[in-house]
Amino acid sequence: MIKFHPSPEQLSQFAEGTLYAVESIMVSAHCDMCERCQKRVAAETERLAEDVLETQKIEHHYEFDTMLAGITQLPAAESIRALPVERTQAIELDGRTFPLPRTLQRLADKTGNWSSLVGRLWQAPVDLGNQGVANFIYMEKGGSVPEHTHRGTEFTLVINGEFSDGLNAYDSGDFIFMDGEKTHAPRSDAPEGCLVFSIVDQPLHFTSGLARLINPFSHLFFR
Repeated sequence: MIKFHPSPEQLSQFAEGTLYAVESIMVSAHCDMCERCQKRVAAETERLAEDVLETQKIEHHYEFDTMLAGITQLPAAESIRALPVERTQAIELDGRTFPLPRTLQRLADKTGNWSSLVGRLWQAPVDLGNQGVANFIYMEKGGSVPEHTHRGTEFTLVINGEFSDGLNAYDSGDFIFMDGEKTHAPRSDAPEGCLVFSIVDQPLHFTSGLARLINPFSHLFFR
């Protein structure tokens, strides 16, 4: 069951089309998986339409149709039109197939090859240009990332499976935001492991001395 969602402010800004591109990708992908947030974005989109109608006088039906079409073309509307969610495209790893949320399906052709890392981790980089550093990360059962904090921000969406990080336990569909105020150590003990999609904007800061010495994870998030 999904327990962690974007904030009401993020959902409102998503509906307005005012979120930063990175946040918009993550919120949209979460909405693909979360009926509750889909409904909230739909309600916010309707409210925006009503506000415009109340504050502007429409002289002709043509003008009305044009304006309403403009409102429904906001990025949020794309997520609403995705109902019901279609999971037609997937990524493959070590013989396993993982269906992707509709939003992330568009990134499939921007995804690099999987590489195996120490700690029972797999990573596939995603090219977002200058919008942020993104990766699909798979933790096998018992896989973990050393304890770290963030100099910037990290957005993570759980696509399949479960993991915990010393702060909370997460399941498929959960939307996770981390910043410099939090320290965590992601680990999956689920039999099926855990696949996540993550975007960070600053290097990680590892709190373990051993992690700093061997630091095999510098390329896990930064290329």
